[in-house]
Amino acid sequence: MDVDATPDNRPERPEDAHAFFGQPKGLLTLSGLEVWERFSFLGMQAILVLYFADTVAHGGLGMSAGSAASVSAAYGTLVYLVSVAGGWLADRILGSYRAVLWGGVLIACGHYSMAVPTATMTWTGLGLISAGTGLLKPNVATMVGKLYRTDDDRRDAGFALYYMAINIGAFAGPLITGWLGDHRGWHWGFSAAAIGMTLGLIQYVAGRRHLAGRGRAAEFTLAPDSPTLECSPTLGFARAGGTPTAEGPPPRRAIRLIVAGIAATALIATGLAAADRLTMDRFVDVLTLVSVIAPVVYFAVMFASPRVSAEERGRLRPYVVLFLASTVFNFILFQAYSTMMLLAASNAETTILGFDFPAGWYASALGAFEVGLAPVVAALWVRMGRGQPHASNKIAIGVVLGGLSFLLMPLPTSGHDGDTYLMSVWWIVGSYLLLGLGDILLETSGMSATTKLAPAAFAGQTMSLWFLSLALANGIQAQTVKLYDDVSQPAYFGVNGAIAVAAGLAVMAAAPWLRRTMHPVH
Repeated sequence: MDVDATPDNRPERPEDAHAFFGQPKGLLTLSGLEVWERFSFLGMQAILVLYFADTVAHGGLGMSAGSAASVSAAYGTLVYLVSVAGGWLADRILGSYRAVLWGGVLIACGHYSMAVPTATMTWTGLGLISAGTGLLKPNVATMVGKLYRTDDDRRDAGFALYYMAINIGAFAGPLITGWLGDHRGWHWGFSAAAIGMTLGLIQYVAGRRHLAGRGRAAEFTLAPDSPTLECSPTLGFARAGGTPTAEGPPPRRAIRLIVAGIAATALIATGLAAADRLTMDRFVDVLTLVSVIAPVVYFAVMFASPRVSAEERGRLRPYVVLFLASTVFNFILFQAYSTMMLLAASNAETTILGFDFPAGWYASALGAFEVGLAPVVAALWVRMGRGQPHASNKIAIGVVLGGLSFLLMPLPTSGHDGDTYLMSVWWIVGSYLLLGLGDILLETSGMSATTKLAPAAFAGQTMSLWFLSLALANGIQAQTVKLYDDVSQPAYFGVNGAIAVAAGLAVMAAAPWLRRTMHPVH
């Protein structure tokens, strides 16, 4: 039987087929959820570092700029590390629908917690948001894929609409939270993020009848006669040679172990914090260490696995290069919400054509550029056809553009000797334009290459590997941004930008080898 024809994984009924730009109705439900999830996540992210760095008297936490950026980056590291576990929980225990639902509930609870003006509730909220995003983010895209049969020619267009929804939320979130944070207080901005996530959950539940797999628990279980067990990089075990079977109820033992592990970790962390052994700096350092170890272990397991053929190992080698390229680019990209926000708040104009706006609104420029440029880039690739650049070159160009976005900054920040100054709004807008274009080139090509280059035995875990490049980027950033207070702005942005440009050029130089070894990626 065609797996896509099963009752829980079928396309929309014919009468529903043209409900949303010719797409299944379920796409509207999932895209709407992503609009509100990105609204809340990036809306909060746009003001988070500003809240950390603001004075206690003004409602902030009074951190130095470097510490504020470091803690913000550590939060991002935690989100993407938890995303790996979130994919595993959906596959083995919860199922995608429940994983996304409970993830959204945790996110909303986290934002409501942050709306309470105390430091304790801030840290509680960030923990809840990290756990919830880790459950929701890797599984929404999986649910989008389940709306279509594998041979449905609407699939690519559907994902394009879904990607646009992500960036609509990324554009709108900072506009609302930035204004509220600037005019009413930071916790009002966090409240707006909470309301946004609540609206996303309401429409997600209301539209659940259009979603595949909503009646299931785990997506699959493995046949009990599978011969061997092999450690999986997604923190579980997979049977070599196992075959999908009808799923049963979630394994109670697994649930008990997970709950016990979470509780034990929380108790240990609380005890260490009470004894002054777990400081914020140490916690950040631990997350960075984990972000480095996790992808090393992931690749080591895949290269050593007897289930990976020699041909597949050959394709993994170029993927290591692409993984590192993604790490370098996202190291720059994520600073759009940390060091660039700090620069915008302290040394950039917040007036355009006579209109005053909060510094947090700069973050909306990134989403706006991606919404506007994505269809232009897609149309360009269609027009070029087989003459378009190879995927590795698209990724390399994306990394170079990311580096150039930082190399712009030494020009307006040089020659001020620490005095207060205000650069033109167009410098940061121009930087975000380069960054947005680079993101479109790298993310679309990188995710596509991930699914094609991963070994068949690890096909279901490919997005976990991609998320680890984002976790690693944030982990490295959490250490690097500590220098923001200690070096000049031209030196900080110039050196980081130059490293990214050099990395992109190195990938371009390796293009002949990458083209030979990345088959079937074009």
